[in-house]
Amino acid sequence: MKENQMTKRITYLLISGLITLTLLAAVALAEGEAAPEKKEEVTHDFVGAKKCKICHKEEFASWEQTSHAKAWTVLKPEEQKNEECIGCHSTGTTAKDVFLEGVQCEACHGAGADYKKKKIMKDTEKAMAAGLVIPDSTLCLTCHNDKSPNFEGFDFKKYMANPKGMHVIPTAEEAKPEAATEKKES
Repeated sequence: MKENQMTKRITYLLISGLITLTLLAAVALAEGEAAPEKKEEVTHDFVGAKKCKICHKEEFASWEQTSHAKAWTVLKPEEQKNEECIGCHSTGTTAKDVFLEGVQCEACHGAGADYKKKKIMKDTEKAMAAGLVIPDSTLCLTCHNDKSPNFEGFDFKKYMANPKGMHVIPTAEEAKPEAATEKKES
């Protein structure tokens, strides 16, 4: 009888141990497979081209002559209600819920509320960390692609040189803050 009780205890301990190990393994496995914590996506607010104009007068005047500036007005009224058209023919909405018609500065350069201050704009790294985007062909292709009903191909270099699509881009020398000060003084 003592052997029978001993066998039952050993069996009980073995089963308890197996259950415990199984539970520990399940917990470890669940922790290892847990979805990585989602990083909260940082969003920046749009301010609108009129704010950009305060410091970038020449670029703004040049942009006003481009097809991007007129992108909203070329849409028919029914197209202005079509989400697919709105996405490429407007910039977005400001924090104050002002709708930004046309492809304004921030459509290409990123929402500017967090990088618009001069002290941030002077430092490209800080400006980029605050939302500034240096546009490239990949960005252009988000709209200039075969989903557009008028798409006839897209040659980034060709369009970069076309003043009807791009604003005048200052040279690196002209873009320096000192150059703007010197220009005002002369």
